[in-house]
Amino acid sequence: MLEQHFVRPQTVDRIRASWVGPAVEQYADWLMAQGYAARNLARRVPLLLAFGAFARARGAASLADLPAHLEAFVAARCGARARRGVAKEIRGPVEQWLRLVLPGFAGTRRPSQLLPFAEQAPGFFTYLRSERGLRPATLLQYTYHLHHLERYCERRGLATLRELTPALLTDFLVSRGASGLARVTVRETCGVLRVFLRYGHREALLPADLSLHVGAPQAYRLAHLPRAITPEEVRRLLEGIDRRAAVGKRDYALLLLLVTYGLRAREAAALTLDDVDWPHDRLRIPARKADHSTAYPLAPAAGAALVDYLQHGRPATKVRQIFCRAVAPHTPLTASAVAQRVASCLHAAGVRVPRAGSHTLRHTCIQRLVEADFPLKVIGDYVGHRSPAATAIYAKVAVETLRQVADGAGEEVLA
Repeated sequence: MLEQHFVRPQTVDRIRASWVGPAVEQYADWLMAQGYAARNLARRVPLLLAFGAFARARGAASLADLPAHLEAFVAARCGARARRGVAKEIRGPVEQWLRLVLPGFAGTRRPSQLLPFAEQAPGFFTYLRSERGLRPATLLQYTYHLHHLERYCERRGLATLRELTPALLTDFLVSRGASGLARVTVRETCGVLRVFLRYGHREALLPADLSLHVGAPQAYRLAHLPRAITPEEVRRLLEGIDRRAAVGKRDYALLLLLVTYGLRAREAAALTLDDVDWPHDRLRIPARKADHSTAYPLAPAAGAALVDYLQHGRPATKVRQIFCRAVAPHTPLTASAVAQRVASCLHAAGVRVPRAGSHTLRHTCIQRLVEADFPLKVIGDYVGHRSPAATAIYAKVAVETLRQVADGAGEEVLA
């Protein structure tokens, strides 16, 4: 009800007198239900009313006619030389409103939100899901790498996939490597390309199977040390969180779970209220990378941080995921958001580590277990590795044991 959002009756009357008034009222109720601050209504409702009046003056007769007038409205409000951010502030709320009141309206999307080669190879991602059975996280990797190929083709002026040649593919991969990507990432790009090119040849989108011409740089599994941090840096990281704010309570609980249990960002983001068994002090991690679940005893510190966040920091929302956005809309944190929050906290605490992110805390957890002389098989089971080989890299961080071997006590250590 508009009366709950606006004090002055004249304001309510003016909204309802508009031909888009009912749709604006629906949007106002939705905003408040999503947890938006009241100041958003004061800014957005007049904007929507102005858009409705603008569209009506241009001949709009129904809500379905509104999208056709959006760009003209943005241009009229911004002016020809307006900054890109100003146009976004106008277009964003209007498109959000239209998505609510017009089923099927998508609006403008960032290139990263569109599937690459959607027009030339429309069935590729359906093939990945249905025939190859790839997980959503893997599909995102395909989207990421193929977006770069799509932009490369645009820069080179290629109209269709049939114009791709082995020389162009080589040039693309060289440019990706020259951009500073790790060898493992370049190898991942090569794997994605081979799958895409084989599919293109199978569907007659390419005259030949160009996947045969895609090589990959050699990457050695044990060539690098895990990017763990020291116990002192962990302490500094946690102490740097301002737990007086709701976002601080959330980040503190999130960091404790990651460093205590070695969770992946995806696993932390997927945690729900149902995964915490409070009567038995248990924490369940479902749908791990190996398609199994793990149950842990709930550590007292992690449990206390969770209680503090759930009682005093988590916004009122119907979603079941534990970790949500602190500002509206209060949607669950994604895996990338978890990684970004960890990286931000590490930088704020002055902890320097290559490729800061959630895996930094995962590596830290595993290194502590290695230093405590747990068998690698036990460690692998604890953090959800699919095979013992995945845990073998952490044998390199057994510093004390390696030091004894270097000092000549190798036979006693290995015995």
